[in-house]
Formats: sequence, structure tokens, C-alpha cells
Amino acid sequence: MKLQKHHISCWRSQRKPLSWSLICGIMLFALGLISLFTGHVVSDLEYYSQRLIKPHLITKWAASIHEPINIWKSKYMDAYYGCSRRGRHFRSAIPQRFSNGYLLIATSGGLNQQRTGITDAVVVARILNATLVVPSLDHNSYWKDDSDFADIFDVDWFISSLAKDVKIVVQLYKFDYRLANDLDPELQKLRCRVNYHALRFTKPIQELGSKVVLKMREMAKRFIAVHLRFEPDMLAFSGCYYGGGEKEINELREIRKRWDTLPDLSPLEERKRGKCPLTPEEVGVMLRALGYKNDTYLYVASGEIYGGEATLQPLRELFPNFYTKEILAGEELNSLVPFSSRLAAIDYIVCDESDVFVTNNNGNMAKILAGRRRYMGHKRTIKPNAKRLSALFMSRDTMDWRTFAKKVKSAQRGFMGEPDEMKPGRGEFHEFPAACICRRRSRRPTNNTSEELDISESERWRRSNNTAITERLGSSEDDEFLPRL
Repeated sequence: MKLQKHHISCWRSQRKPLSWSLICGIMLFALGLISLFTGHVVSDLEYYSQRLIKPHLITKWAASIHEPINIWKSKYMDAYYGCSRRGRHFRSAIPQRFSNGYLLIATSGGLNQQRTGITDAVVVARILNATLVVPSLDHNSYWKDDSDFADIFDVDWFISSLAKDVKIVVQLYKFDYRLANDLDPELQKLRCRVNYHALRFTKPIQELGSKVVLKMREMAKRFIAVHLRFEPDMLAFSGCYYGGGEKEINELREIRKRWDTLPDLSPLEERKRGKCPLTPEEVGVMLRALGYKNDTYLYVASGEIYGGEATLQPLRELFPNFYTKEILAGEELNSLVPFSSRLAAIDYIVCDESDVFVTNNNGNMAKILAGRRRYMGHKRTIKPNAKRLSALFMSRDTMDWRTFAKKVKSAQRGFMGEPDEMKPGRGEFHEFPAACICRRRSRRPTNNTSEELDISESERWRRSNNTAITERLGSSEDDEFLPRL
């Protein structure tokens, strides 16, 4: 050990100090390398940005920013359609006797939360190679509705329409699990086949809903459906305050006690974050600012409005042609009154058939209908940009109407149900079902034309990630880009 130390000390003693010229030379060489490397990086960044963001697209985008919005429908509506048909390589469901057992579920929540649970249950059964038992519906939730699956949905149609995808038999267990958004495209398409095709309402519900739609159409060529979602439970859950004093605070505090895990929230902070539903009056003011006139026909889908008729009156004054299922269906609704999910189904049908659908929160009905309307060709769907609108409403008295309306229109760009609002990773699949939406190249495929000729939006995103590399290799293929507002 001593010998080793001696050698080390001898080596150290023999080292010569580095000359300053050598040190400077090394530093200059290093700086040269860094400069060379960063030069290439900047060059590549410029190249890719020029290739990806093409000049004609920049020009088109800049022009579209100042283009007025068609408030009744997207100009791209005819360019998109739902495409959830089975792929040719998606194998048929295995026979029941060879399945890995049975999947029994009980879906919780209201009608549209149940739709989500049922849709995901079918896909889980497919993944597990299991036979699905027709789901049971929760009877113990806030809505206290004892309707069974067969009371709301057409069971025979549900089983037969999914026969090639999943084996389903008619009976039950707890299921409150949601699938991840990032699934195989064929499984995502199966979700769409369940939600948009297999879950069909029973004949009595469908007929009554269609009758309400027909009455709206007889009065007006076009109408707006508004899902107000301004019920006491929603306001309590949001933790927001609407100026009702101690009475409101105490009432909503009592309702909040139904949820054990809700944290204490600051009403002002929640409003700034855009988490508070707009009041019926604010919804009406937003619509008028967007350009809908006083004579526009409104269908209002809602349960018990907090504050009753006094809360609704400002909206009625803004839009006197104000209708609900109670007004249009009258006594025909009596048999459904004890069943909140069946009543919600009527609202669902009318909102789905409306020319414009306006949501007022990010709940299950809003998400599912928004997704379905995208699937049906991006029908105009307005989701209030609550974060920006709340600030505008608070400063409304400081500006004239023209300025206010201009700011509302600006705030709502990107929240009008346009195709380019669907971006990878944005929101839940049920609200943005990109794997099930295709863009037409020339015409809609017929039964004799393969759906694969058109590309789903999720596939378009995947391909666009490789656009720059493909072009640099000399490919002549030119990807289509989504249009902007």
C-alpha cells in the first residue's frame, strides 16, 4: 500500500502545469463546437417550422380569425361524419361457451353517467373476452329513480346490434370504472357503436321525444336547445355563490353535506377559474351577444331551477319563445314524472335534434351530447368559455353593448363545436370521440365504398406527427390540415 502511494506522489510531482495557450485553445475549440451545434438546431427548427406551418395555411388562419362565425352551423359540417364501423381485422365476438366468464355491472348516477358506464362496460367485456350481462341501473343515487335498463333502452336492439362485438345475455354488480381515453382505435370505435347506435331508447320514450321535436319544428325552422343545469345540487356541488345572501349559503351548504369528500371552496376563486355555471340570464345574454335574435325559439332542458320562476324570468324576457318538455308534452309526461332518467331521456332526444345545443356545465349529459353531435357532423354545439365570460360579466357595466358583444364573440372562439377544437389529449373520449370521426375526401362512403378511404381524426394526428420527416425524405404526400374558425 505504501509503495502504491509513493508511485502516485511521484506521478503528481512530475506533472507540468498546463500552459495558458493550451487552455485558451481548448476553450475556443469548445465554443466552436457549441456554435456549430446550435447553428444546426436553429436551422432544423426553421426548416421544420416552415414545412409544418405552411404559408398558405398561415394566410388562411389569419383571414379566418376575422371571419364572422355562422352561429347556426359550422361551415365544415358537411365535411365530417361518424365512422365507427368495425374494421375488417376486428375479429367477431367469441361464442358464449368459450368466454372467460360473465361481467355483471350496476351503473351509478343519472341517465348520461349510466350511458358512459354501459359504453365502457361493453368495451371491458370485449377486452376480457367475457359475456356481458345486461347492465342494471343504480336505484339509490341522488335521483331516486327505480327504472331498469329495459324501461329506458331497447334491450333486444342493444343485444342484436352488438352481437358481432360482444356476447350479451339478459341480468347483475357494482361498476363505476371508466376506461382510459387512450385505447386501441378499434376499441374506441366499439365505444361509439355502443353509445351512438346500440343504446336506443324504448319506443314510448323515442316517440314522445320525437313528438316534442316535431312541435318545435312546426313553430320554427331552427331552434336552440339549452341544457341549463342550474339545479340546487349542481350549484351546491360547484361551491359557487349567486348573490342570494344567507338563505342561499345555508341552503346550498346543507345540500353539500350529501357529499362527504367535497372540499371547502372559495366562490370567488371558483368563478375566476371558470368552474361556476352561468345563470340563466347570463346564458341568454351570451346568446344575444353571439347574434341570436329576440325571436329565436328556445327549448330549455332542465330539472328544478334554483330560485324557480324568478331565476328564469330574465331568460324568458331575452327569448320570449321559451319552451320546455312540460309545456310541449303536457299530460303525456305524467306517466314519466316519477322517473327522472326517463324525463332526462326526453330532453336528450330534443337536445340531440336541435340546430344549436348550448351546454352550461361540463357534466355527463353535456359531454355525451357534445360528442354525439360531433359524431353527427359537428352540429353547432356551444360550450360557454366560463373563465373568460365570468370576467366579462363582472365588467359588463364598464362598456357599451357593441364592445361587450365583440368581446363575447372573441371569448367563444374555440368553444363553438368546430372540428379544430378536437386536439390530442383534450378532454374525455365521450366529448371528443376523435377515433370515430372521419373527414370526407370527396363524398360520404356508401356500403360499397370502404370507410378506410377516409381517415379518422386521431389517425390524422398520428400521421401529422411524421409530416416533416416524410417530406424531408421526398414524399409527395400532402397531409390535410384541420380548418380553423
